[in-house]
Amino acid sequence: MAKFNKTATKTAKTFEGGKAYKRDPKADLFLLAVTNMVGEDTFYESADTRDERYRDLVHAVAVSDPEWMLRFVTWLRAEANMRSAAVVAACESVRARLDAEASGYGRQLIAAACQRADEPGEVLAYWTGRYGRALPKPVKRGVADAVAHLYNEYSFAKYDSDAKGFRFGDVIDLVHPAAAADKPWQGELFRHALDRRHNRDNPVPEALPKLAKRAALLGLPVAERRGVLLAEGGAQRLAEAGMTWEALAGWLQGPMDQAAWEAVIPSMGLMALARNLRNFDEAGVADAVAWRVCSRFLDAGQVGRSRMLPYRWLSAYKAAPSLRWGHALEGALGHAIAGVPELPGRTLVLVDTSGSMTGRVSARSTVTHLDIGALIGVALADRAAGSGRADDVDLVGFADGVFRHELTKGGSVLRGIEAFAKRSGEVGHGTRMIDAIAATYDRHDRVVIVSDMQAFPYFYHQNKGADAFIPDTVPVFGINTAGYGPSALPPGKRNRFEIGGFSDKVFTLFGLLASGDDPALPF
Repeated sequence: MAKFNKTATKTAKTFEGGKAYKRDPKADLFLLAVTNMVGEDTFYESADTRDERYRDLVHAVAVSDPEWMLRFVTWLRAEANMRSAAVVAACESVRARLDAEASGYGRQLIAAACQRADEPGEVLAYWTGRYGRALPKPVKRGVADAVAHLYNEYSFAKYDSDAKGFRFGDVIDLVHPAAAADKPWQGELFRHALDRRHNRDNPVPEALPKLAKRAALLGLPVAERRGVLLAEGGAQRLAEAGMTWEALAGWLQGPMDQAAWEAVIPSMGLMALARNLRNFDEAGVADAVAWRVCSRFLDAGQVGRSRMLPYRWLSAYKAAPSLRWGHALEGALGHAIAGVPELPGRTLVLVDTSGSMTGRVSARSTVTHLDIGALIGVALADRAAGSGRADDVDLVGFADGVFRHELTKGGSVLRGIEAFAKRSGEVGHGTRMIDAIAATYDRHDRVVIVSDMQAFPYFYHQNKGADAFIPDTVPVFGINTAGYGPSALPPGKRNRFEIGGFSDKVFTLFGLLASGDDPALPF
């Protein structure tokens, strides 16, 4: 299996002109995929350039090693929770293999990229947008497999709407899925989806009770709808009809006030709850209801099942206007980063605070690459402090200079992240990585560098790399937040590792590498 540090290195230049190295295609693809929001500009690359680089890497690897690509897409979607990157990887893998006249793997790749019921439509939208309406058999069969696995009454109620370019009925028309043998109601669901898409006025089949209850709600006169919220059992009635908060807002044809939110909150998922804390406060949701939301955030099982990326909890904290959510969000983040390893000996953690790290991870997010770096750095330092070993982790921010950051004993991780990020302007805006290593390395047992790896030419230490200051017996772990092609960290050398990503899996990978077991990629 391919290792993080498998290939021989080739020298290059970072986007800032510093010494850099090129990775092999699999390592390059891995790091780009786990940091790629698809269609998003970054500090150094336009969306078009970045997406083209991603496609080129996918094409190369899909043809040369399809078995690796299948395992990778499966892990990328199911474990790393990168939805768009997985869809693109699957579709482009199929395209590359068709162009190369290579058989096999396409159907499985498409199905592996679909883990949520709106994703078969995403696959078709991506494919037809790039390659036209003609669907090759691997795409049709992979989407059909995903439909049989994912389509049910709740997913139909949640995801089938006029806002989608490909509704459930469109997907069914195009790929002709067979109903799953263990879902006797699914054939009726397919027929109902087609009826709804083609405006046929047929009643909801008896085999679909949730959708029948939903139809009854939708049939109520507008003037009677708000009364459902206030009636005894109103929240249960909404839940049984699969009424999401987005659908409720349109159904009411009026404001989402306190009563509306309190009726739908019990059936909302954790992601929806975390995204709407500001709305809850502005509507005046009662403390008793807020406490029930908080109890769900504090439930490790629910946080794990939500598969929310850790930075989503940081984003919720930044957006929440009131203090009543703070403790619960702290707990949720703690559950999300439970895989942070406890490291023996002394660790130097260097977090890049340069100008390029202040870019947001996506256009719709308030979270920056600096926030991601602060989250990782503070989490590692807090893990040591929680074990009574605060002095064993030196947390340092670096740009043109360096600053050392001490955590408040027993303090909040979220506030620690916030405090660290606020210091980013203290030491300029360049990326003097080697200078930072030279200034701070002091016989530590390992070094962790969180950065986009686009180092400047070295001001004080021309033509020197990390090896000039850190012996090759000491592991250096680069946690790459951006996945750019050139990297200041050389692959293929002893005790030099580069990983990346926004999910909690970055801690899992780091823990495996730090254990010294020389592990392969995590799939």
